[in-house]
Amino acid sequence: MRRRDFIKSSLGLGAALSFSSFIPLESFGEKLQKVTTPDLAVATGGAPGPMVRKTIELLGGMKNFVSTGDVVVVKPNIGWDRKPELAANTNPEIVSEVIKMCYEAGAKKVKVFDRSCNTAQRCYESSGIKKAATQAGAEVSYVLDAAFKETKFPQGVVLKSWPVYKPAMECDVLINIPIAKHHGLSRLTLGMKNLMGVLGGDRGIIHQNIDEKLADITNFIKPKLTILDAYRILTNNGPTGGNPKDVKLTKTIIAGKNITSVDAYGTTLFGLKPADLPCIVLGNKFGLGEIDLSKLLIERYSFAS
Repeated sequence: MRRRDFIKSSLGLGAALSFSSFIPLESFGEKLQKVTTPDLAVATGGAPGPMVRKTIELLGGMKNFVSTGDVVVVKPNIGWDRKPELAANTNPEIVSEVIKMCYEAGAKKVKVFDRSCNTAQRCYESSGIKKAATQAGAEVSYVLDAAFKETKFPQGVVLKSWPVYKPAMECDVLINIPIAKHHGLSRLTLGMKNLMGVLGGDRGIIHQNIDEKLADITNFIKPKLTILDAYRILTNNGPTGGNPKDVKLTKTIIAGKNITSVDAYGTTLFGLKPADLPCIVLGNKFGLGEIDLSKLLIERYSFAS
């Protein structure tokens, strides 16, 4: 909100409060509308598209995150040559729906990319994301080595700088859409871990002291919105997966503006607690989101009811 709009709004609110002290609110014949935006929105029991749309609706709508004329980067996980049923990459239906909502909110352009671990062309095709995102109107591209720029992390504790993909830094809005899955090193890969897909260089180095480095990376990049795809989760042999027996159909989507709060909720899907992942604890210390779920306002919607 602009400063002058804030002042006008404050004056209007003050006048309303003063007026309501003399006239009972019931005399207006209307109920007070709920204006508090939840910290997290959780949808369960439905199809991927409707669920993700519902979570954003509960957060106040995509216009709370995307403005007219914005260039938006939608960052899914497209790391592996796996089909959607194996839960190694973000669900393509979720990616498609988010792109549509961005354009509905007035986005000028939506870009989709990820630095894949397997051959990019195969990952983009097998995941179904290239087709779904293109049909939704996004600019889908492979990551180019020449577009990485060595970048200082002013608040970095362990990681002081690293090559970061320029399109991810130069956009107006970054929307992070990870898939919830097991990871052999970091235990889980959620929102914070998914940001490694905009990093260049030898990412193997980041796996040394990974929790501290993930916190430094997230503290610099700070996506405006994180949507955790837990429609299917990979419960073992992550991050690559490959065995249908390791996939659990949970039909859940979690969304919020604070990445560590989203990740904190995500741990519960695996029978864990937020404190079980050191990177989440560090993210909380950096002010990236409350991780005590009892302190969060969580709005839930079930399609099964």
